[in-house]
Amino acid sequence: MDYDTFIDQVARRARTSGERAVELTRATLETLAERLTGGEVLDLAAQLPKPLRLVLRPSPGTEAADRFGAAEFVARVSLRAGLDESAARYAVQAVFTTLREAISGGEFDDVVTQLPRDYREIVEPALAPGTALRRA
Repeated sequence: MDYDTFIDQVARRARTSGERAVELTRATLETLAERLTGGEVLDLAAQLPKPLRLVLRPSPGTEAADRFGAAEFVARVSLRAGLDESAARYAVQAVFTTLREAISGGEFDDVVTQLPRDYREIVEPALAPGTALRRA
């Protein structure tokens, strides 16, 4: 999936503008990069368009993931994107669903495996049948 398609799908799912979808995507991916191991961040970045790869940089010299739960994930996205937490949760779901479509199923599974059970609420919409965006 190319960059413009990724952003367009996030915008449609989050019901927002393309410019805002860029901010939401960046905030979500930056937070995800903090939560994953460095190796997994690199594996994920390799499957994304170049502008998104630049967002997914592991912390220098850090292979370990920063351990935090789903509520903290949403709070960090909320802070980065300037949203209330309810809107941030919705945005995170939109990005995860688009991410699932943009990368191989095996890589998405690898990402999800690194997240604890409390992430189910924000990840499961991406796993549900029929989440593919219908083209207008």
